[in-house]
Amino acid sequence: MHRPELTPEQISDLRLLAGTIIPESTSYGVPGADDELIFNDILRSMDRDREDVCRALAHLAELSGGAFAEVAPERRDQVASALRETGGAPLAALVRVVLFCYYRDDRVMRSLGLDPRPPFPQGHVVEQGDWSLLDPVRLRAPMYRRVE
Repeated sequence: MHRPELTPEQISDLRLLAGTIIPESTSYGVPGADDELIFNDILRSMDRDREDVCRALAHLAELSGGAFAEVAPERRDQVASALRETGGAPLAALVRVVLFCYYRDDRVMRSLGLDPRPPFPQGHVVEQGDWSLLDPVRLRAPMYRRVE
């Protein structure tokens, strides 16, 4: 299966859009999603969402009347708002990739008071819930056919 490659214009547009979705915050001391490390992670992490990201970027270029990166700064928010309203599933995939990469950045995790590490081998404590809530599920008949 052929995965489309992003053009240099799409990469510029994606970087600017990522920074629009999550801008830098000096008050919280965190970078925006257009930060070099985070953005490179975004480019590496598109995998299964690459086609949707390309569709969303094509739609963004259509709304911009060309490259989003070349739109006047005062008009970018209007174009981004129009994309938010009409972007559909392709935009949802793009935003998912941006958020996924942003929240796995060590600097962002530290700003949230979390230790930037994998969950294992140290693990995380999960508070026990009310297991009796599963009783109706346990009592119902199986929804599958047994293989003999």
